[in-house]
Amino acid sequence: ALGNNTVEVLDLRKGERIRSITGLGAPQGIVYIPELDRLFVANDKAGIFKIYDGKSFQQISELNFEDDADNVRYEDTMRRIYVGFGSGGIAIVNAQDGKQIGSIKLSAHPEAFELEKNGQRIFVNIPNSRHVAVIDREKGEVVTTWKTDLAFGNFPMALDEANHRLFVGCRLPSKLIVLNTESGDVVAKIDISGDPDDLFYDSKRHRIYAICGAGKIDIVEQTDPNMYTALTKVNTADGARTGLFVSERDTLFVAVPHRGSQQAEIRTYRVE
Repeated sequence: ALGNNTVEVLDLRKGERIRSITGLGAPQGIVYIPELDRLFVANDKAGIFKIYDGKSFQQISELNFEDDADNVRYEDTMRRIYVGFGSGGIAIVNAQDGKQIGSIKLSAHPEAFELEKNGQRIFVNIPNSRHVAVIDREKGEVVTTWKTDLAFGNFPMALDEANHRLFVGCRLPSKLIVLNTESGDVVAKIDISGDPDDLFYDSKRHRIYAICGAGKIDIVEQTDPNMYTALTKVNTADGARTGLFVSERDTLFVAVPHRGSQQAEIRTYRVE
């Protein structure tokens, strides 16, 4: 809960909040690792990366990335956590001991990024540089960059690794850009609602869900790797642009912010 400086812990079976972790500074990225029972939270303010025990929710340790610790991703094979931060970097953290073991330099602040599971690349949205950076994890450096065909403000991202397709949500104008990860070419552009901030790929149904701050969930169908059709738009609430798709539950969770008479809440949408 970025605006509340907390992490809210929810019981999905009961549909209720069971804990509020306080004392954070505009928390943004978060990852929970079950086998370690550890919770990792990246904070915008001062770039503090906090590590908590998953049972007691007590803080164990923290790392200081100095500014704007943002998106967080976990790579389970090597048990490494990747944290986007500052004016251009991704930190590499050993999940087992919480120590930083490396850093990858970027041209500007990273937004959403995706890790290949069957390869060594990381795809990173760099909106201020108007490109997607491609990192080789073994080399620890950017090996190429891809343009998004005159669509800028590239913040959210999702990956269809099996079909070699990268989905990038752009805000200027609002477009879903589809890139071929073998060539870097743009293979499709689809109009979507304003202010996209989260993207999810549903491999079971071959769909992309774009959660947009304009108060919509845009659903796009993947007919084949090069063909996409806008299916429908689901109404949510003004500013509701953060979410989580849990494929095992066939459920999309969307966070609604408090605005005027609109109460802060988590909404659940069943995917069929």
